[in-house]
Amino acid sequence: MNLTTQYLGLTLKSPLVVGAAAPLTEDLANIRALEDAGAAAIVLHSLFEEQIRRERLELHHHMEHGTESFAEALTYFPEPDVFHVGTDAYLDHIRQAKAMVDVPIIASLNGVNIGGWTDYARQIEAAGADAIELNIYWIPTDFDMSGTEVEQHYIEVLQAVKAAAQIPVAVKLSPYFSNMANMAKRLCDAGANGLVLFNRFYEPDIDIEALEVTPNLILSAPGDMRLPLNWIGILYGRLPASLAATSGISKAEDVVKMLMAGADVTMVVATLLRHGIGHLTTIESNLVTWLQEHEYDSLDTLRGSMSQLSCPDPSEFERVQYMQAIQTYHPLAAI
Repeated sequence: MNLTTQYLGLTLKSPLVVGAAAPLTEDLANIRALEDAGAAAIVLHSLFEEQIRRERLELHHHMEHGTESFAEALTYFPEPDVFHVGTDAYLDHIRQAKAMVDVPIIASLNGVNIGGWTDYARQIEAAGADAIELNIYWIPTDFDMSGTEVEQHYIEVLQAVKAAAQIPVAVKLSPYFSNMANMAKRLCDAGANGLVLFNRFYEPDIDIEALEVTPNLILSAPGDMRLPLNWIGILYGRLPASLAATSGISKAEDVVKMLMAGADVTMVVATLLRHGIGHLTTIESNLVTWLQEHEYDSLDTLRGSMSQLSCPDPSEFERVQYMQAIQTYHPLAAI
């Protein structure tokens, strides 16, 4: 069975890509295990803008502080960061991962402000990454900032990263734009080689006893795949960029649905955190079985077959499905 697909100009052995998740990719042994389990490409955990800025501020402080002192001031330089959050450690992680596995390694660069952190795209490329996933995780809270300004900011961040590196760049973005279709087109026009749909925002919780705002991470569930499924179905065939589906993909049938909508690859994370890395092998095996039982010999005839372009009733992706969903729902009878 031929599961080959193209993503960001890369030829992958299957559409099964492991999405960015520190618990899965910060350990080099896991990266090897992911390749052995069938991963066609691996997106590393993110290097955050805040980490880069923090390191630069610390370095500036230690270089300036005590410069009028004796030679012992040389000891003021910070110790190397031994954790994966350090920029040097992240770049070294890319090099080691590339030396260890044969599948493409995609670095994740996470930030939102225009600035020096985008220069790390060049260093990520030099370290050997095959591509960059630009994760623009941003919740605008400025009451005076217009939607137009927000969208332009995304474009400028992408352009800064594209100017710094020659390898392909995929943009992982949220669906919260006034016109998602137009925003997707603008990103492609600005040089995006791929779109990863969609980013999930992690809303905080409140500890009512400690009176603290606390982080709250909930792994994606099967229902979360509906939004990317809908938008990939709408965008397929209308943009030059690769389309990656993420959120809620946990079994082979989910992969099939995303491919039918028009995805080039499907990214799995939560299901591997729940069931272990070996679950990836199960997904691939079940995918092959499904394709054989339905007489598909490759993904080419499957991909986009249920997109808006190919659907007998294109309006199913818009208001019609909304009305049908409401009108056909039958609540349980009262006891």
